Amino acid sequence: MKRSFAVLALGIGLLAGQAMAADAVKIGMVTTLSTKAGYLGEDIRDGFKLAIDEEGGKLGGVAVELLVDDDGRKPDKGKQIAERFMKSDGVKLMTGIVFSNVAMAVVPKVLREDVIYLSANAAPSQLAGKNCHPNYFSVSYQNDNLDEVVGQYVTDAGYNNVYLIAPNYPAGKDHLAGFKRYYKGAIAGEVYTKLGQADYAAELAALRATKPDSVFFFLPGGMGINFLKQYSQAELNKTIPVFGPAFSFDERLLAAVGDAALGVVNGSQWTHDLDNQANQAFVTNFRKTYGRTPTLYASQGYDTARLIASALKSVNGDLSNLQAVRDALKKADFASVRGDFKFGPNQHPIQDLYVREVVKDAEGKVTNKTLKKVFTGHGDAYAAECKM
Repeated sequence: MKRSFAVLALGIGLLAGQAMAADAVKIGMVTTLSTKAGYLGEDIRDGFKLAIDEEGGKLGGVAVELLVDDDGRKPDKGKQIAERFMKSDGVKLMTGIVFSNVAMAVVPKVLREDVIYLSANAAPSQLAGKNCHPNYFSVSYQNDNLDEVVGQYVTDAGYNNVYLIAPNYPAGKDHLAGFKRYYKGAIAGEVYTKLGQADYAAELAALRATKPDSVFFFLPGGMGINFLKQYSQAELNKTIPVFGPAFSFDERLLAAVGDAALGVVNGSQWTHDLDNQANQAFVTNFRKTYGRTPTLYASQGYDTARLIASALKSVNGDLSNLQAVRDALKKADFASVRGDFKFGPNQHPIQDLYVREVVKDAEGKVTNKTLKKVFTGHGDAYAAECKM
């Protein structure tokens, strides 16, 4: 009898566990976890998971299940993963894409399927303007933003003959367009490289021959590591200063590059040293949990999770009324690690933008230090084209 009762109790426990798992809100994360850019997706995932762990497996008091898969930086694979999340797993909230070419292949289809997509990184201009959508929220930025702030800074600093380098894909073009929107000087050269390129000898030779007074580049992940190392080896850093957005100067990239990045000024909406309560707690908890300083990508993953938490709390975890979920997301009722945060009319951030300098900290580690705020409450250039 006792054994039968124990088996029955075990069965009831298993069924209860299955019911709880079935009731959990599923969130699909399509991201890049392999290739030399894999750490970018890792940080988005880890920042997002930290927010869930802080609530003991919940967001906004609602149990959640995070489904994560690696797109390998391949648009077709990203589409396959997203399709599986929607059709097999019933996902109604999705996030995580790192690269804009993957986003452009995946996100429009997701939106048409009445799934809400929240960008924790890639935010191409096409989705901010005429192709904006009620189901699309960018929690990170609009691609151009972190270059616009550098364009303004470089102009104010008196540079007037800049050489531009970026990969030949949607984000590369957005980033250079953003820089040029606020930069008022001459363009010494504008070069688009292969996405994932490792050897920049030809580009550096052409750059040297052009004799610019500065360089602005957008090369995230492993591309940026290789470029900065080769730039330093060619001793160009001794005569031609380098600028760029935060993506090319994140904490993990700086650990790989080392002294070759010292002195570089870069644009960002976040840094680990921003003085607000939410950020201080995030940085402390991330370091304690993962043993490293969070990157921009981790901060964006964390903020995306906290935004979702605010919406789930508002609708009590009920996603059956997506309009109510959208309305809750629009309110952005959460404490962002970057400080002031709200959505513009195209559901992209209005936020402060800063420039940072790569320095050595008290322990001799290469890191970023916030220099100053350049833009306050900055939106994006495409919001007027959005007709939502």
